[in-house]
Amino acid sequence: MSKLPTVAIVIPAYNEEETIAKCLDSCLKQSSPPEEIIVVNNNSTDQTAAIVKKYQKNYPNQVIRLLNEPVQGIIAARNHGFNKAKSDILGRIDADSIISEKWVDTVRHTFSKKKVAAATGPVQYHDMPLADLAFHADEKIRNTLHKMAKDHRFLFGSNMAIRRLVWQEIGSLTSLDPDDELHEDIDLALVLFENDLEIAYDPKMIGGMSARRLEDSPRDFYRYVMRFERTFKVHNVRSAAARMPILIYLLIYFPLRTVRKFYDGDTNQFTLQKLRDELSGEK
Repeated sequence: MSKLPTVAIVIPAYNEEETIAKCLDSCLKQSSPPEEIIVVNNNSTDQTAAIVKKYQKNYPNQVIRLLNEPVQGIIAARNHGFNKAKSDILGRIDADSIISEKWVDTVRHTFSKKKVAAATGPVQYHDMPLADLAFHADEKIRNTLHKMAKDHRFLFGSNMAIRRLVWQEIGSLTSLDPDDELHEDIDLALVLFENDLEIAYDPKMIGGMSARRLEDSPRDFYRYVMRFERTFKVHNVRSAAARMPILIYLLIYFPLRTVRKFYDGDTNQFTLQKLRDELSGEK
């Protein structure tokens, strides 16, 4: 029986003192511990680095690495983490991610198939109500989009992994995006697709993430969503199917943003306090 691949989890982080501890806790609770947990501190001015150092001290038997990336931006942070990792598989999540306990184990088995170059899976929004129902809807949508994709592929930056040897081969082909206009995960997926490298979708590779993006203003959220379109144009992706996520995100924004104003993700309870705080801040 062939040996399963080693796994690193790379976490870009900029001012994530409120989320990084829960993220690290989920990485440490894995049924199959990762060989490396790599936090790339991207010029944080809060306690992000101090919290990571505390975890290094409290968990001496787990390889927790804290790297510093002076060039601002998630691409620079991601690339630095990927380039410094030593494991066979480079997992990539966000600092507000809470991965399932079998995430690493699933990644190992997914990449035991030599033809798999990268992989992604569904996400569960851990700070929204009806999380299980939303998860099943998300999984159905992502699975359908994966099957529909003909001239493109998707990766989800909060829940993805790539083979290290593949990254070494195509990493330099990805966009550095100095104007911060693109979706870096979609850009990477399209580079893989253009080089005939397989991206697997594994429904058991479950990541959790925050829905805090819904708190963006309508203008900022629209600009964020339209990163899809700008990324597709760079790669000359023309199909209507590729644009489906744009429509989905724009349709769900206002209903879910309204729900979020009355829901406390930390306590998982509906409350009027968030709305009161917002209204008092506008005075």
